[in-house]
Amino acid sequence: MNGVNTIMEEDQLKLTLKRLSHELIENHYPFAETCIIGIQPRGIAISDYITHYIQELHPEVKLQYGKLDITFYRDDFRTQIHVPSITELPFSIENKKVILIDDVLYTGRTIRAAMDALLDHGRAKKVELCILVDRKFSRELPIEPNFVGKSIDSIITQKVKVMWGVEKKVVLYDSI
Repeated sequence: MNGVNTIMEEDQLKLTLKRLSHELIENHYPFAETCIIGIQPRGIAISDYITHYIQELHPEVKLQYGKLDITFYRDDFRTQIHVPSITELPFSIENKKVILIDDVLYTGRTIRAAMDALLDHGRAKKVELCILVDRKFSRELPIEPNFVGKSIDSIITQKVKVMWGVEKKVVLYDSI
């Protein structure tokens, strides 16, 4: 990866995820009418971390947590190869507040696909968006996050990658 800039090191990444968790607690505790849904595949590590941290802080809370595959709802489904994941929603979203969680908000097309997929599972009372990194000047659709870990300025030739391997960090790099 040429021109790599680290946006968040591991400590900052953990601190950001904890802050997002606290924001969700502040706005949704005791989560009785709220469910958390991670968007497959890249939103799952973030939503797993957030839900585990919330449960650690508030073991009395019975979080409804699911995972949503949006593969067949994407508008580029027929032009690019995508490997489907599994949707796991062991609860109804009908009349619930849904918090969608993903890693990077770029054009907004992934979130549009996620909202289309949600409609097949019921009508939510409200849908909110929790994003680790917001590439705020790249939107193609009118979608804005409710909870943001970090907003960055980037150009179209750059990519943001959230790394969960041995090194946990977020980087911005030139894709050319």
